[in-house]
Amino acid sequence: MKPSPKLLANVNFKLLQTFLLVADQSSFRIAAEKSFRSPSAVSAQIRQLEAQLGVALFHRTTRNVRLTTEGEQLLDCAQRALMEVESGLRKIQESADIRRGRVSISCSPTIAETRLARVLAAFEKEYPGIEVSVRELTSMALFDSVRKREVDFGIGPSIDTMEFHFDEVMDDPLFALVPKRFITTAKRSISLATLTNMPLLLLSPATALRGMLETALLERNLAFSTRYQFTQAQTLISMATAGLGAAILPRVALPARVDASTHVLRIVNPQLTRQVSIITMRGQKLSPASLRLVELLKQLMPDPLERRRSAHAVAQEDE
Repeated sequence: MKPSPKLLANVNFKLLQTFLLVADQSSFRIAAEKSFRSPSAVSAQIRQLEAQLGVALFHRTTRNVRLTTEGEQLLDCAQRALMEVESGLRKIQESADIRRGRVSISCSPTIAETRLARVLAAFEKEYPGIEVSVRELTSMALFDSVRKREVDFGIGPSIDTMEFHFDEVMDDPLFALVPKRFITTAKRSISLATLTNMPLLLLSPATALRGMLETALLERNLAFSTRYQFTQAQTLISMATAGLGAAILPRVALPARVDASTHVLRIVNPQLTRQVSIITMRGQKLSPASLRLVELLKQLMPDPLERRRSAHAVAQEDE
């Protein structure tokens, strides 16, 4: 229902503000002090509003001021109206903020090289006025960048800590890219124990994935040998393709086409999966532009086809 234009024209909104102040303080004197006006000026404005509405809004005595029934009704509707106006103004401000400004993020290399581009392309198309900067960092440096507030948020693996808040985006199971000269198998999976019988190609100790793997090996009293460790997943893939060892990689880093000389096997016993998350400091509030980028990351980073394919593969795992 739309308000009556005639009624709105008769009401001075500055008088409503004075009314709200007097009602909140239950005092003409205090309302005058807070509005830097004289008590007589405040009283005159209330009388003017009462004349416009045709009702008394306050019971006035020498000791106190209290609302009449009509005053209570006006207070209720005026407060609700102000809340609606504030909400509308806030939305307008957020809409303006999201179309300008800057977002800075740090991102795990395996995610940056495989999933980030399509998200940033969609974000740039929708919000061309926002500048986005990206730092590609291994886990230790990524967490440090979030801790020092050098970036608005990080995109990387969840770890067991209370220091950060992790908003999970996707699961990323671990696979082994194994040269066929090390094993002959028709299976789609391989146990962690079997892998330790081969030379392993691993990401550097500065990555959370390396820490996850070493923890799993320690829990099962398994030892491993490795001559090579690298920062970039593509390097591990090249080394495995050359037959130098079995590369352990997250699913997102697996090549679209696997060389015929290698197997791609899901690691089981145990199944190892990292959670890729939006990483912030606990209690940190993100800007509207950052929140919109987070929404797009959640929508576009997971691959629905890949998710179905993974579920089918897990159902057929037999080791």
